[in-house]
Amino acid sequence: MSPEEFRRAGREVIDWLADYQAGLDDHPVLPDVSPGALADKLPPAAPDYGESIEEILEDFGLQIEPHTVAWRHPGFMAYFAAGGSGPGALAETLAAGLNNVGLLWKASPALAELEQVTLRWLGQWLELPPEWFGILHETASEASLHAVIAARESARQVDETAGKGFSLDKVVMYASEHAHMSIEKTMLALGQGRDACRKIAADAEFRMRPEALEEAVERDLAAGLRPIAVGATIGTTSVTSVDPVDRIADVCERHGLWLHVDAAYAGPCAMLPELRGRFAGIERADSFLVNPHKWMWAPMGCSALYTAHPEEFRRAFSLTPDYLRTEEDPRAVNFMEYSIPLGRRFKALKLWLLMRYFGREGYRSILREQIGWAQELAGRVEAHTDFELMAPAPFSLVCLRYRPEGLPEADLDAVNERLLTAINAGGEFFLSPTRLHGRYVIRVAIGNLLTQQRHVERLWELLQEEAARLAR
Repeated sequence: MSPEEFRRAGREVIDWLADYQAGLDDHPVLPDVSPGALADKLPPAAPDYGESIEEILEDFGLQIEPHTVAWRHPGFMAYFAAGGSGPGALAETLAAGLNNVGLLWKASPALAELEQVTLRWLGQWLELPPEWFGILHETASEASLHAVIAARESARQVDETAGKGFSLDKVVMYASEHAHMSIEKTMLALGQGRDACRKIAADAEFRMRPEALEEAVERDLAAGLRPIAVGATIGTTSVTSVDPVDRIADVCERHGLWLHVDAAYAGPCAMLPELRGRFAGIERADSFLVNPHKWMWAPMGCSALYTAHPEEFRRAFSLTPDYLRTEEDPRAVNFMEYSIPLGRRFKALKLWLLMRYFGREGYRSILREQIGWAQELAGRVEAHTDFELMAPAPFSLVCLRYRPEGLPEADLDAVNERLLTAINAGGEFFLSPTRLHGRYVIRVAIGNLLTQQRHVERLWELLQEEAARLAR
């Protein structure tokens, strides 16, 4: 592709994206398609000869886009805000155009050093300990996997230094029953099995119970097992509950366990002085993660993992073949030595651009606004005789269900499932369910950058209208 052809096609793509964003309010969130609809339209094999970029882009608009979900839609409230942003899309374009691959510092000094700088900036905004080391991963699942591997290798080092044996089949860790499923998957990936991730009971507000954690650890120690880590969460996926990190840290210190804190969704709220109390104890963590691709509107693939023990990560992951050996310089960080992947994308570029574009005060303003809308919605739900607030709303997620007077408890799940289906079928909104105390619950996750207060108000109107229709 010549520079001029690239320029013409690039302008067409940017124009298309700008028009797409401008028209999202009139665009359904979910496509009206069935599984296989797109696959059946596409050729059974790739072309033998190349086609023009104009033809390919036309087919994108006619065939591909109609089957996409509008994640940037203001009515997209099913999952945490991974809707991205215009500035983030521009940053991804620059990163793809440069196509730097961060094998080591020498492969891309800009990639290596910008990642260090932007993570230091973010750590300052979140008031993390300044000595912590940061690295970007694609997802929180990937980041947590690395943290638990580091925890396991740290435990191995402790035991071997003390002259003890270390048996992999005795390794266990702990997380709340409401922790993200990636913690269980981490133990699966390590070959320990799901049962090696002990689920700790939560209290009435869906927070891990430290006394139950203590009991589980002592029970496993008595059985000859090797506890290595605890995964605490600030902002759980189902309900955004906040585990008592400070008290969990006490348990970890007593038993020499690695404390990993998952704040993938709620982490940016550490910028808000009025919410700082919800992050009490994070300075005692061994690792901590936050996803800028959620509530900071970076495009997907930007999960920041911080650790107080970078040497444990390097011990676990440093394996440098001869063809990648370079002269040592203490300022030249080779991120491949701190993670499983050798190659890495220029993820820091989007974080750098977004942090400069919004600034800390810009982020604070939007976060406060969206949390305020969630509080208003929660208040309306609580005040309504036919709706029920199913959990506290500490951030921007509201968990509710329709509960009209006289309807038997046994019928409520089916009615709420029909209500959710009706809302999603309407095209204006996309919501998701969860289960709390065994009950079917509707989740409203506010956080998309394009969402405005009028959209939240419209959703509340629609919930009441559809509920009334179901009651007839």
